[in-house]
Amino acid sequence: MIYLESTTTDPAFNLALEQYVFDNMDRNEEYFMLWQNNNTVVVGKNQNTFAEVNEKVVSEKNITVVRRLSGGGAVYHDLGNINFTFIMDAKNHSDLNIQLFCQPVADLLNTLGVPAQVNGRNDITIEGKKFSGNSQYLKQNRIMHHGTILFQSDLSVVSSVLNVSADKFQSKATKSVKSRVTNLSPYLPSSITLEDFKKLLLKHILGDENTKPYTLTPQDLEAIEKIKHERYDRWEWNYGSSPNYSVEKSRRFDNCGKIEIHMNTEKGHISEIQFFGDFFGLYDTTDLAKQLCGVKLEKTALTHQLTDCKIENYFHGLKKEELISLLLE
Repeated sequence: MIYLESTTTDPAFNLALEQYVFDNMDRNEEYFMLWQNNNTVVVGKNQNTFAEVNEKVVSEKNITVVRRLSGGGAVYHDLGNINFTFIMDAKNHSDLNIQLFCQPVADLLNTLGVPAQVNGRNDITIEGKKFSGNSQYLKQNRIMHHGTILFQSDLSVVSSVLNVSADKFQSKATKSVKSRVTNLSPYLPSSITLEDFKKLLLKHILGDENTKPYTLTPQDLEAIEKIKHERYDRWEWNYGSSPNYSVEKSRRFDNCGKIEIHMNTEKGHISEIQFFGDFFGLYDTTDLAKQLCGVKLEKTALTHQLTDCKIENYFHGLKKEELISLLLE
């Protein structure tokens, strides 16, 4: 496994670096990356940035907002947070498998006396509190898994910059993001710094392999900067524009996440539709939207139109009947 460590805290560059490794570097190799971002909100591919981010806080605190290639929810990064990435062939995995890459992190922490567990769709938790969110991107039999580790992040910023809706909380007693997330450092011996933990994680993942990082060539850097400029620096990618819709509805599904539908109708038929949310999926939902345009908003018509459609490819963990129910509610 080849190790890469980014020397910059520029979020647009780091996401471009991930994409470059995924798309362009030797597919016969496996890659592991550690990286950090300065104050940043990273939104999932399927999310409506305007709805997820508190723009007032973003402006006041000079926080960068950037969109990643994978699904899932928005996360906050600062220099108290560590990001890790695995990139490799999907092999026999034709679907998303979050736990496969989260478990090594939990295993390391358990050896250090920290009762970490892989829970839910994409979380690693301690005593029920989340310190790591994870996401995956699968394309052409290649998989990229990336995760965050809140080591000593400013949790007050997390709770103020992210617009977390009430349906995100399982208990009415939960009042804020801060009450359901935690930093890792209080559970570790005080002598273990963030840099120490990075070294421990690296050794745990790579074993006794030579951990000297791969050095990016001038050609690599030029290609990464091109990706950064063409995608991650652009407002059209990070925010994008969305037309006004006459119908908006949303629901959170236990095995899938939140799905938000924005839809226009004409004479009882779908004329325009977009999907947002913190769900995961193998395929882009714009393809599904095209299939639904022109279809009558009626159970029989929708069921017939989606007969050969594998809904789980667009919304991991969702049943076809659940999507139809949401469209009609």
